[in-house]
Amino acid sequence: MLGFPCNQFGAQEPGSAEEIRAFTSENYDIDFPLFAKIEVNGDGAADLYKWLKEEQPGEGETSDITWNFEKFLVNSAGDVVARFSPMVTPEEIAEQAPALLG
Repeated sequence: MLGFPCNQFGAQEPGSAEEIRAFTSENYDIDFPLFAKIEVNGDGAADLYKWLKEEQPGEGETSDITWNFEKFLVNSAGDVVARFSPMVTPEEIAEQAPALLG
């Protein structure tokens, strides 16, 4: 699991990368890499998210990320095999991962 903070959703990530990392570590006990803050939608979207959205455009009228904690599953070959809404928990993905990564 990799985390990419983004402040495009209700200004929920206004701090620096260090402040965000400290907050998430203290409040959510994360144990995965947390990268620098990026944009995931619009003209300034990071190339990674442009690619993820191209590979798994989602179910809406747009491929835009809908909210923080939207997730993508990438297999060991580098294929984007699934996209999950913000409401799907990492635990739910972990249950599905063996079948998705097959």
